[in-house]
Amino acid sequence: MLRRGFALEYLTLGWNVVGIVVLAIAAIAARSAALAGFGLDSLIEIGASVVVVWELSGTGGDRQRRALRMIGVAFALLAAYLLAQSSVVLLAGYHPRHSPAGIGWTAATTIAMLGLAAGKARTGAALDNPVLRTEGRVTLIDGVLAAAVLAGLVLNATQGWWWADPLAGYVLAGYAGVEVRAIFRS
Repeated sequence: MLRRGFALEYLTLGWNVVGIVVLAIAAIAARSAALAGFGLDSLIEIGASVVVVWELSGTGGDRQRRALRMIGVAFALLAAYLLAQSSVVLLAGYHPRHSPAGIGWTAATTIAMLGLAAGKARTGAALDNPVLRTEGRVTLIDGVLAAAVLAGLVLNATQGWWWADPLAGYVLAGYAGVEVRAIFRS
């Protein structure tokens, strides 16, 4: 099970490293704040995965508590980023171009992250590892955020609804805030 935990984290790391490159190219081409923001989310997910690999490599309650706090900070950063980005995009009325590459990548990322999140939840439960379970929730948020960005990109491309993505960002920021409170209360 421990090897499975490492494999899930390494898959997440690899996906997100490639994702940063793909998202940067797509964001520049479409002048999309949503795609740029999703690239930053991928960077946070990389950080959370590195924390879990570090925690899985050692033992002890103190190490787990530090790892959980680090993941909590990643959630807090994600929530703050989503609030700021969504507000700026909404208030500025920024209209990005259409992005077929962004639509394709976020669709694939939605599927990949939701699958990885489920695997981390099962493996974390089997190992009784709260850090892996918590990082699985970070991956779940990454998958949901990918779906929200995808919906925003598709609605912008098909309906001209440029404001759909920032509204979804507020919902996700709220969820991330709930996770931050739960992590720091436990």
